[in-house]
Amino acid sequence: MKIAHVVDSMEVGGAETLVSQMCQVQRERGHDASIYAIGALGPLGERMRGEGFAVEANVGRHLLEAPRRLFRIFKEMQPSVVHLHNPTPTINGAVSARLAGVQSILSTWHNLAAPRRFAVELEYAVAATCCDWIVGICDATTNNLRKRRGVPARKIVRVYNCAFPLNGAFTLNGAFPLNGVRPIDRAASERWPHKNGFTLVYVGRLAPVKNHALMFHAFREALATMPSLRLWVVGDGSERTTLEGLARELGISAEVSFWGEQLDVAPYFSAADAFIMSSKSEGLPVALIQAFSVGLPAIVTDVGGMAEVVGSAQAGLIVPATDAAEMAKAILRLAGNDGERERFSRNAEAAFHSRFRIETMVDAYMDLYRNTAGARRMESE
Repeated sequence: MKIAHVVDSMEVGGAETLVSQMCQVQRERGHDASIYAIGALGPLGERMRGEGFAVEANVGRHLLEAPRRLFRIFKEMQPSVVHLHNPTPTINGAVSARLAGVQSILSTWHNLAAPRRFAVELEYAVAATCCDWIVGICDATTNNLRKRRGVPARKIVRVYNCAFPLNGAFTLNGAFPLNGVRPIDRAASERWPHKNGFTLVYVGRLAPVKNHALMFHAFREALATMPSLRLWVVGDGSERTTLEGLARELGISAEVSFWGEQLDVAPYFSAADAFIMSSKSEGLPVALIQAFSVGLPAIVTDVGGMAEVVGSAQAGLIVPATDAAEMAKAILRLAGNDGERERFSRNAEAAFHSRFRIETMVDAYMDLYRNTAGARRMESE
């Protein structure tokens, strides 16, 4: 099967990491997977090219260029599947894929699918008519999709975060275990960053929606009680300078380490004692599932798929997205209770292996690829 993935970019991010892992599994199974980025190639794109994948970037450098270029690409390569990841690729690629005669077209939302400007909503509604399936990555995302104007409810598939037997059966509006991540291989201790004290790790973009100020204020409050605490921030983005300034302002610069963007996050996950994320809006971040894979207990805010997953797995603590004091209490509770932390750790690792392996997700997506009118028509000919 020839599968074309269309993404915003191949910079380092959760959705981009997931797409790269999907391509690897699909290639291992004998499929031809390629990637087309509306924007920059990025480090992930460069790495995938080095691994022999076809990765084309900057297909949308100018207004209206992306739909035309994608149409030409799809017409020439004749993929069996076009898999669009997030709104911009869907708006730019769905109509082009349909006009090019692609058999199966999917759009996956990797965030909460929150309402946007009316013009964008209208563009997405038009694009959705060309998609065979619209996939949400958690219950919260799927519920938001069902509320969107112009998105046909019959096309929406809920991404339910539980393991279901994949026996080839398929039902409309069904629940599939579509979130999957390859496990982090624990790094040898000699590769760990220098560590002293109970260490929390955040991995992700440094963007306003991640609400790092809440995390920093909570960390300062907890630090007053437990001076041995440390916080590692792994990632980069528009908020880095602001956050470095905030750390200085709060007097926690010595205890907070900014590690920047890292393609290999294994040493940080392996060395840390707990994962923390303070987002005010979130789907289901890949970093959280990666943390589960090494048995890291989590402290997360009560938003989107994070709360669903941590709560159902009993793998950590959930706090309000606006309450630094509650997050500080959660930090101290986790750091001070070895028994509870070990129980959360076991549950996290067990949940990963039972629910979130990338292979399970790819199985489910392959079912979706094959269960479209175009694919069934091609099979019958």
